[in-house]
Amino acid sequence: MADPSLYTYPSPLQGYENLEPLPNEFSDDGKSFANPPSKTKSESYNTFVSPITNDRRGGFDIHIYYLQTDNDETKFAHALWERIRREFPELRIYRVWDKPIGPHPLAMFEVNVFTPEQFGAFIPWLVINRGPLSALIHPNTDEPERDHTQRATWMGQPLPLTLKMFKKRQ
Repeated sequence: MADPSLYTYPSPLQGYENLEPLPNEFSDDGKSFANPPSKTKSESYNTFVSPITNDRRGGFDIHIYYLQTDNDETKFAHALWERIRREFPELRIYRVWDKPIGPHPLAMFEVNVFTPEQFGAFIPWLVINRGPLSALIHPNTDEPERDHTQRATWMGQPLPLTLKMFKKRQ
């Protein structure tokens, strides 16, 4: 995992300074805060926030891992791959690798999503349907090591990645 102190983080309130305080009233559920309505929806509903790519590379990669020496997991991974291809044909779905490749420590296949709408549909579906398999979800920016570590999200058991391929050669 990447050391968070290696990176800088802009304030989440950048562009929202000097606004009126938010109300302290609760919503009807009695637990969540009532938020004032916005005049417009966040642009993040339509495009990924910078620096995530919004081009043919895809905004997010999802790597779905399986233990290649376990016949049941191998069959499950292939069935999941086929189901994803049938249910989400608009996504980019790569071949199933039967061995570790790149920084990935186990056999896997990769799915790319291109829009927040696709992300919002596919990720909840994967939460329910991934079975025993782990999945790495990472954005695509110009910082691949950070994307695979500090910006990554895991479903299931996190796996140690081989990061040396991301190190710049001097």
